[in-house]
Amino acid sequence: MDTAKILIIEDDVTLSQQIATLLTDKGFEARQCHDGDQGLATALQERFDLILLDVLLPKMNGFSLLSQLRKQKQTPVMMVTACGAEQERIKGYSNGADDYMPKPFSFVEMMLRIEALLRRSFTSQKQETVVNVLNVDEIALDKKTLKACFAEKDLGLTPIQFKLLWVMLENKDEVMSKPLLYQTVLDRTFSRYDRSLDMHMSRVRKKLVEAGMSPTRLATQHGKGYLFS
Repeated sequence: MDTAKILIIEDDVTLSQQIATLLTDKGFEARQCHDGDQGLATALQERFDLILLDVLLPKMNGFSLLSQLRKQKQTPVMMVTACGAEQERIKGYSNGADDYMPKPFSFVEMMLRIEALLRRSFTSQKQETVVNVLNVDEIALDKKTLKACFAEKDLGLTPIQFKLLWVMLENKDEVMSKPLLYQTVLDRTFSRYDRSLDMHMSRVRKKLVEAGMSPTRLATQHGKGYLFS
């Protein structure tokens, strides 16, 4: 257990650093993120044994983050929040949280809960299901070959375009913000002067439309991001 890797998603930088120092002193490896977009991207890109998740985060709240995370990963999550009301706890557990720690809390109690949660996780030996094939209506993606087809027509996507379409299909009917797509697809921080994502999205849309898809299905949500519906 002493090599467990823990992600802290907390916008209170001082509290986040206190928790990270405590975990490091106990022999854990700790990573920190201070907003929802960055936290979700990091949680999806890397493997963690446990995530400590605040609720009131900038850019994306903890409930939305957890909901999107659970579509792809079953990493144990302990919600840490000032929202201690019963309805908030119920909402957290309903969205897939494994434990709930209301603020203010004792660091000793938090550490005991972390160790208990890690023990349960390791004992159950949960294995995350690796999905290599994705089918949405007439679109078929194969992650092993990076082949993308629409109505059995090869779209000829580049690896970046394939990854972008995969993320959009996995999150069908949800607006994907540009900062989140930059982190998850392009592996870098969003910049308003960088048009790379817009260029890749435009080319993916063009290839899908040329293959027969309605242009309205992959839409730009001005000021918000992109939506596949």
